[in-house]
Amino acid sequence: MDPSAPSGSTADASASSSSSAVEDLAAGMAAMSLQDRFELLRGIGEECIQEDELMNLLQKKPVPICYDGFEPSGRMHIAQGIVKTINVNKMVRAGCEVKIWIADWFAQLNNKMGGDLKKIQTVGRYMIEIWRAAGMNLDGVEFLWSSEEINKRANEYWPLVMDIARKNNVKRIMRCCQIMGRNDSDELTAAQIFYPCMQCADIFFLKADICQLGMDQRKVNVLAREYCTDIKRKNKPIILSHHMLPGFKEGQEKMSKSDPSSAIFMEDDEAQVNLKIKQAFCPPNVVDGNPCLEYIKYIVFPWFETFEVVRKEANGGNKTFTNMDELIADYKTGALHPADVKPALAKAINQILQPIRDHFNNNSEAKILLNTVKKYRVTN
Repeated sequence: MDPSAPSGSTADASASSSSSAVEDLAAGMAAMSLQDRFELLRGIGEECIQEDELMNLLQKKPVPICYDGFEPSGRMHIAQGIVKTINVNKMVRAGCEVKIWIADWFAQLNNKMGGDLKKIQTVGRYMIEIWRAAGMNLDGVEFLWSSEEINKRANEYWPLVMDIARKNNVKRIMRCCQIMGRNDSDELTAAQIFYPCMQCADIFFLKADICQLGMDQRKVNVLAREYCTDIKRKNKPIILSHHMLPGFKEGQEKMSKSDPSSAIFMEDDEAQVNLKIKQAFCPPNVVDGNPCLEYIKYIVFPWFETFEVVRKEANGGNKTFTNMDELIADYKTGALHPADVKPALAKAINQILQPIRDHFNNNSEAKILLNTVKKYRVTN
């Protein structure tokens, strides 16, 4: 296998929008009540714009299209690997068809991997391999490479981009630069200024009913709703913005790929996970701004539905928490101490990551991909 071969991979990587897959989604959806489906999807978002539109969509459209996307830009941290797996599986369970946009051209515009498209595509295939190993339900997922899809339907895509660009001034577009990990004080290339117009166009190009991205992507999703107003389109994309996990250091609002100690990465071994969590900011009795508790809330509970603490009888004995409210109550009073939380969190995270480690150790093609991406990291 040539790990740098661009994606003839679409068929392999994509688990299908075939008619049988859509039928399976519809059958699964029929087994759930409308309210259950709404609550499952609403639970993904820290914010939903708008709840009444989401309910109306579920009533009227049997299999809504959910759009998610990612820039293949190097290492994958646990929020992108595990939180995305959790959220995608919820969307599939709720009867949605999930289109995941592999934004290889966008990564090139944003100068990721030095702008080398072959390297970017290799990273994209490595990331898909991680989700496969993590247990993402690919039966309801279609992976689409932006470079391929845009070239196939260029006559549809570029007029849409141009119309969005015409209807917005540069200042409005600059306010969206956060979606690229930039801020409006950065010196941007012309390509990077063009990027928000293209991402906004993606939503309509993919015929998305729901945009399921992080809170850091909120501004461009709102831009898409504003564009609907401009063109007098009644059905606007519904925005489900998920919570952004913080970094492990005090005051870090977001994980940073440039600071490896701030986050757990999907390729971290057991010792690295243990050390990062041991050194993480976790003040006693303090819940707000506590990254360890956020990991428990957004990763451990959705994955296991419990959080198990093992400790000596003198320190309160073993305890299994079944919900976050119970855990927070104990933590605030001091009945649950950081010295209890950290080993339990490390054990849970290592359990989640072990199947991914095993896959990359035992599958020869996956191992080649990982080793190739690691070389990119070193040379870059």
